[in-house]
Amino acid sequence: MSTPSVEKFSGVGVSAGRVIGTVRRMPDPISAPADGAPFAPGASVESETARLAEATATVAAQLKERAAHATGDAQAVLKATALMASDRSLLKSATKLVASGTCAESALWEAADAVATQLAALGGYMAERAGDVLDVRARIVAQLRGVPAPGIPDSDEPFVLVAVDLAPADTATLDPAKVLALVTSDGGPQSHTAIIARSLGLPAIVAASETTALRDADRVYVDGIDGLVVRNPTEVEVAIARTYANREQLPDFDGSGVLADGHRVPLLANVGSGEDAQAAAAAGAEGVGLLRTEFCFLGREKEPSHEEQVAAYGAVFAAFAQQKVVVRTLDAGADKPLPFLTDASEPNPALGVRGYRTDTTSPGVLARQLTAISEAAAAHQAEVWTMAPMISTPAEAQDFAALVAEAKLPTAGVMIEVPSAALLAERILERCDFVSIGTNDLTQYTMAADRQLGSLAELNDPWQPAVLHMVAATCAGAQGAGAQGAGAKPVGVCGEAAADPALAVVLVGLGVSTLSMNKRALAPVAAVLRTVDLAAAQDLARLALQAASADEARALVRAQLPELDRFGL
Repeated sequence: MSTPSVEKFSGVGVSAGRVIGTVRRMPDPISAPADGAPFAPGASVESETARLAEATATVAAQLKERAAHATGDAQAVLKATALMASDRSLLKSATKLVASGTCAESALWEAADAVATQLAALGGYMAERAGDVLDVRARIVAQLRGVPAPGIPDSDEPFVLVAVDLAPADTATLDPAKVLALVTSDGGPQSHTAIIARSLGLPAIVAASETTALRDADRVYVDGIDGLVVRNPTEVEVAIARTYANREQLPDFDGSGVLADGHRVPLLANVGSGEDAQAAAAAGAEGVGLLRTEFCFLGREKEPSHEEQVAAYGAVFAAFAQQKVVVRTLDAGADKPLPFLTDASEPNPALGVRGYRTDTTSPGVLARQLTAISEAAAAHQAEVWTMAPMISTPAEAQDFAALVAEAKLPTAGVMIEVPSAALLAERILERCDFVSIGTNDLTQYTMAADRQLGSLAELNDPWQPAVLHMVAATCAGAQGAGAQGAGAKPVGVCGEAAADPALAVVLVGLGVSTLSMNKRALAPVAAVLRTVDLAAAQDLARLALQAASADEARALVRAQLPELDRFGL
């Protein structure tokens, strides 16, 4: 019997891990009904309309139920998808088609297709929402047909999940007890798939375009560090996976981020709910570096009440008494549209009215949110800092700081997500108390590369030297804005870059003072930071800045950090 041929496929590694496993592919998508298919015998406009409304409501309820049992990114994704499933305009369009004699399945399919086509034509973030519409369409049609909706396959044995990409509602329900690793042919380093995989600690590779050739029962080696998939792995890959499985276990995070020379780098958590905050506190996080307040707004037709907001923020503050909690005000727009706040008809939402800018078109929402944050802060003992997303100019920073002061909140800051803010960081920090760098958006705006597109994954990499120069410019601005003799003003990083242990060293070397990440990253980042002193981190930062590409920067730095191999990072 001949030995099966070895095939190798390359992609972008987005979550560390090296495993051997058997492939299970995502099931085939729901097939399209015939265009304009008529009612089944005995059906009527009334019965088809009722059937359509019931199926839509059932899918929305299922997604909301799953959201209620999820946390963090998964919860936010499921809430947003549930809102789309109950979108009134979609149901209204489908109902009109039913009234003309088209059965519910065909009517819903056609109506959703029209919406998705419009979104795809807009490009950027809205094109990403088109995929969500098609996901919801498949779920509703499956409900109408009484068949299982597309989703993660069931299996008695753990498996390597292979897909073109995963819908947000699927990434939100990945079970790390069953899924050994995740491989997609589409998607990018900052896609929902990548972010959820990292938060679950699943080895993951995205943008591996040739993996569409993989089939169920294929035996594969997945290397989430080097972005490599091998079909029919040899003893070499088996040995590497075995070595990884037997790697030295990371020490638990002891609640103190520190370099080898004693230089303090507080390690904080990114959270999206009170439940998230409790889990982060239990993991030893030294505070919250990013509270995503969207969790209170997503999945709703109208603005949450003052009392609801106070309770939601208070649940987070309660978990971190006497510790810092950095609250990001509502970051709506682009990939997080809200029916009561954002304009879905914008031609390019990624460059449109999002984040802080929504206060210009819908004044009052931000002020009411700040009032709720202030009341919640007064009722608890957390050290509350407040920052605005999508700030582009010093004037915007000054206006936001005035709103924060008016709400009687003590500490105002802004997000650095666009190049203009990085380049004018000193002027911005003369008007506020701190900045936090959102590396996900800073990367896509610096590189002019939609972070959801697998075809642009190479550009959408926070190791890009241009992005690191933006971080360096921000830190230099913070140094310049510091009070006489008091040192630099605080610069945090709360994007996904902070969760990469090697890149965390570089960020500290560039002058970043705090790092915020998902709770799973606390231990690996802390372990690697403890192996370098500040001078060594600064040397590695200079190496990365001098590189000509993201791959070169990453390779140069990783070569100087042997602890990465020791701990399998």
